[in-house]
Amino acid sequence: MNDWFTSLKTETPQKGFELAIEMARKGVAYTQPSADIRKRLRSKYAKNADSLIMTSQVIAIHFQTVAAANNYWK
Repeated sequence: MNDWFTSLKTETPQKGFELAIEMARKGVAYTQPSADIRKRLRSKYAKNADSLIMTSQVIAIHFQTVAAANNYWK
């Protein structure tokens, strides 16, 4: 993978949240590098409330990190 992650600094909380989502997505791609396998698994977790809640939790944890790095956009 190419370097995409250059900084946790963002201009706004919205951009910070988008970075958190991208961090979560990249984490999945690093963990399971096969796009075909990810695509096959998507239909299983897309209908599972617990999986979707866990996805939101991962994004929230990343957002906490980004927010702290940006001094909570004060």
